[in-house]
Amino acid sequence: MCKACDYTIHGRQHHFGWDNTFEPALRVAPGATIEFECRDSSAGQLTPQSTVESVTALDFSKINPVSGPIFVEGAEPGDALKVTIEGFKPSGFGWTANIPGFGLLADQFTEAALTIWTYDPNSLEPAAFGRHGRVPLKPLAGTIGNALAEPGHHSVVPPRRVGGNLDIRDLAAGTTLYLPVEVAGALFSVGDTHAAQGDGEVCGTAIESPMNAVLTLDLVKGANLAMPRFTTPGPVTRHLDAKGYEVTTGVGPDLMTGARQAVADMVELLAGRYNMNPVDAYMLVSTCGDLRISEIVDMPNWVVSFYFPRVVFE
Repeated sequence: MCKACDYTIHGRQHHFGWDNTFEPALRVAPGATIEFECRDSSAGQLTPQSTVESVTALDFSKINPVSGPIFVEGAEPGDALKVTIEGFKPSGFGWTANIPGFGLLADQFTEAALTIWTYDPNSLEPAAFGRHGRVPLKPLAGTIGNALAEPGHHSVVPPRRVGGNLDIRDLAAGTTLYLPVEVAGALFSVGDTHAAQGDGEVCGTAIESPMNAVLTLDLVKGANLAMPRFTTPGPVTRHLDAKGYEVTTGVGPDLMTGARQAVADMVELLAGRYNMNPVDAYMLVSTCGDLRISEIVDMPNWVVSFYFPRVVFE
């Protein structure tokens, strides 16, 4: 347990999906700091010894476990839960997979693929991607949210207005996240930790990595947020900026089509330049490349750009 933490939530205290009838794993006063043991998004189904066959054997009822829920005393509908991300304790193991039927280019990459990562959990030196490159690391929580007001069990896969599977790369150390509260106590949970991820997580997975997350939970009474918002402590791409970027674009009247074109062109560029298997390039860009809306006002066509950091190969 971290010395500054008031409580620890162990990895066994996890659940799948959101349900406001789940019994809290812990009740805390506002201001409590908690260390969460977070399992990876496969719930341990993928290990350092896994092969590509392990991807096709995944039990999808056990995807994206989240640790919790935490009942925050005094939290009421209309409040915001203020989540300060104090830091992470990475494990040194991670994986990235192409899961058939999942991801932005699922129709183009139909076969399973798997990359196993090892990295130094203390130095967080860039993690090697085979013989092709080294990806700068920035640990984050992919899934982080409160319970919904609607009764019943809700899948953890889609992001929601109370948070959940947001997969925002910048929910990293130092960031303060504000989440709408819809039920008494908020019933907060966190998981799906990543060692690195690009904006868009385009193949559907990042560097999925079990690790501990240290968070402080507080309340903002009567905030009446419609959606999550967050504040970063400083620059968000400094770990990637050193060598500049290769950028591809998609131009047209549909943002999704533009995003697919920009990513497909980057996969083609990297596969050709570095003699990579295209599916390896696809998984690589998911861990460190960023989708951006460059222009959305010059109708009828919009511009989506995909930025790939040159530092990975230089």
